[in-house]
Amino acid sequence: MKIPKDKVRFNVGGRIFETSSTTLANSGRNSFFGALFNENWTLKQPNNDSSSNCEFFIDRSPDCFSVLLDLLRTGDLNIPPDIPERQLYREASFYGLLDHVRSAKWGQFDGNRLRHSRYVKGQAPGDGTAIRAGPDGGCCVAHGSVVHVFDWIMEEHPPLNLDYQRVNDVGWVDSESIIVSTCEKLGRGDGGMGLFSKSTGELRFKFQVCHENQVKSFAAGALSTSSGYKIFSSCKGRSNEYGIGVWDQVTGKQIDFFYESPGWSLGDADKLQWLNGSNCLMVATLFPRKDNCYISMLDFRDKRMVWSWSDFGAPITVDEKRVRDAVAMEDNNAICVVNEFEDLGFMDLRMNGGSVRWSSRSRMMKGKLSEESCCPKLALHEGQLFSSMDDCISVFCGPDWVLTSGLRRSYGGSICDFSIGGDRLFALHSEENVFDVWETPPPPIS
Repeated sequence: MKIPKDKVRFNVGGRIFETSSTTLANSGRNSFFGALFNENWTLKQPNNDSSSNCEFFIDRSPDCFSVLLDLLRTGDLNIPPDIPERQLYREASFYGLLDHVRSAKWGQFDGNRLRHSRYVKGQAPGDGTAIRAGPDGGCCVAHGSVVHVFDWIMEEHPPLNLDYQRVNDVGWVDSESIIVSTCEKLGRGDGGMGLFSKSTGELRFKFQVCHENQVKSFAAGALSTSSGYKIFSSCKGRSNEYGIGVWDQVTGKQIDFFYESPGWSLGDADKLQWLNGSNCLMVATLFPRKDNCYISMLDFRDKRMVWSWSDFGAPITVDEKRVRDAVAMEDNNAICVVNEFEDLGFMDLRMNGGSVRWSSRSRMMKGKLSEESCCPKLALHEGQLFSSMDDCISVFCGPDWVLTSGLRRSYGGSICDFSIGGDRLFALHSEENVFDVWETPPPPIS
């Protein structure tokens, strides 16, 4: 692609800026500036001006334009203290440069370099259920029967109101769609799961469970998605039938269903996780929701359970060995679990039904205990392991998963849930329903 180096002049709010078409081409075809070029990346002349030095008038903020033009020239984002970030983001949205601003604002995600950037006050203190990071740096937060949706500049969209039906889980299908599961059905003949628009809160479609050509009423629980446009949900029928349903996220049609095996509680699962490499789904039913813990790997290609573990019948004498959360670590052929006394445990996926190897070297940060401590949560992101305990999140790295750093904010009480996505970590606190936003700053300019 040949980009001519013509000089371009802009009159923005009365201030004159000059740049080259090469610099403007860095904005991309879908930006405001991309529209100034034809299909051959030749600059269009305004007002039939045939001169090589053309001028475009834009009735926008010249201060923000200066920052964004510098971003296109250097790739660095330098926001003067007298320009509100929200104003700059709105101007970037006008020019189609939000992705450029996002990539320049955040460095490569690193849990050891995360910095607290802000906290957001919730709408219903003490009622936080779950928080999920969005692919574009925003998040959604479930509070009872309402899901609050925030974009990446932390502006709230219209909330999703489920009419007093308590939300069990939420998840992002893509940057514009949110999947919600509830304890009750969303309407007659439909199950307790729906796909909503992030921007408008509109219910796009409901999900159904069909068996023998009949629509079954069900409650939906834990959710997961795959790169193959599939949505997975644990399901519970009226007669306590349990299973895992599978739907096409584009059409909303049911495409599969996995009924539980005797003795294995699949439908009442607390956590689902899709593993792209092995094409399997991890299903975990955990303490204290159930007296016994069950973790299994399901292969939907031939409808079988390829790996399983349970503490059923194990001689457990102290609660500290009860599994509170689990995360599959596909690259390590392992599943990591955590108990309520800051112990991490590991199970080998190559050994079916093996025991938990509890680690004494990986100790999490000692959190500030609250009157109602929350169950610890686990997450794996870009080769780093994260685990929450009370009011802090610990970061583990390396082949032996050594504790390398910790994140802590005392405001809002214990952390009831956290999520990572869009180069951010979001942590939801239980007592005040506040969530924190952690970001990785860009590396210093050398």
